[in-house]
Amino acid sequence: MEREPLIQVKNLDITFGEKKKKFHAVKQATFNIYPGETFGLVGESGSGKTTIGRSILGIVPTAGGDIIYKGRKINKKLNKKDEEMVTKEIQMIFQDPQASLNERAKVNYIVSEGLLNIEKNISNEERTKRVHEALLNVGLLPEFAGRFPHEFSGGQRQRIGIARALIMEPEFIIADEPISALDVSIRAQVINLLQKIQKERDMTYLFIAHDLSVMEFICDRIAVIYKGRIVELAKTEELMKNPIHPYTKSLLSAIPYPDPQYERNKKLIVYDPEAHPYETQGPTWRELKEGHYIYANDEEIKRYQEELVD
Repeated sequence: MEREPLIQVKNLDITFGEKKKKFHAVKQATFNIYPGETFGLVGESGSGKTTIGRSILGIVPTAGGDIIYKGRKINKKLNKKDEEMVTKEIQMIFQDPQASLNERAKVNYIVSEGLLNIEKNISNEERTKRVHEALLNVGLLPEFAGRFPHEFSGGQRQRIGIARALIMEPEFIIADEPISALDVSIRAQVINLLQKIQKERDMTYLFIAHDLSVMEFICDRIAVIYKGRIVELAKTEELMKNPIHPYTKSLLSAIPYPDPQYERNKKLIVYDPEAHPYETQGPTWRELKEGHYIYANDEEIKRYQEELVD
């Protein structure tokens, strides 16, 4: 029996600007995210991955296609009940833990702001209790609630951002490059924290990043996006073992390895989009093998099938 997806993104289009100055940021994006999994969306800066995440939250309006959460379309004007459901059950962890926190507000207010909007009759005692619990869940002391964001390190600020999301008891979290602004020594701590929380609460993640080496260790499936177009999607192990699209191969070739000899001899693969004139050759989004999807035309599909390793 096929699993029911928690999130369905179907033929999603997102544009900015008007008429002649219109910019097509996301083109016909299609994927499902299933309960309890970590779905990765990887691509270079400006590829549209964060835009997709923000569109699921309703921050960015969509020009076409559907975003369906628990069987309900949410990229439209929602009634009050559905809007509160989306606000409570879908949360986001932002990339920059400094810019995403209100520097003029204390941690107590920052973490509980969502509660104040959804549970308007909550008492101060209950709110304080839940803030302290949220801080403890991310490894911070309850007394930190009385401090301002500038008093914390980058890693601690990101934990505050995670606590702000967790206090709403969401089912789905969009993690938008949550470790890219952190020191290398802190990144593993935040990743381990996110995995621990997911296991304890059976949560679902959309993990957005530009680093495939990070995605390999935390994602169940990965979609690769290039200039607003998802070009490949597969289970993580399959994608790392059998990358098909030239852009995916290019991303993998750029992963650094702690081996000086290997690094001196390795050859970077440079993706040339001109070698794949998609718009003139009629590519489509299709399943190359079970669970492995690719954006390509008939001629490329034949070549890719010959390259596949069983």
